[in-house]
Amino acid sequence: MLNAQVRPARDLRNNYAEIKKSLEQNDHVIITNNGVGESVLINFDLYAKFEEFLHHQFIYNELQKTKAKVSDPNVKLHDITDIFDGIEQKVTGRGI
Repeated sequence: MLNAQVRPARDLRNNYAEIKKSLEQNDHVIITNNGVGESVLINFDLYAKFEEFLHHQFIYNELQKTKAKVSDPNVKLHDITDIFDGIEQKVTGRGI
């Protein structure tokens, strides 16, 4: 289970070693400024996993949108070869 610590912003300067140790233990550190939450620090590996999760969610959502569009009988589908030919024309600046 992850733990969260609440630390004032000045601790970033005055007690960074303690904060770093907490992050190494995969704890979250909530940074406050005048008692108000301002930001959250997390271990870099956890951040990378979070970014990967968001990326997968984005792809999944886009695939769901595409699936819904493709199931519409009024949608005209293009041949994949035509699509790649069009991309190649744009990239190379010449016809195929």
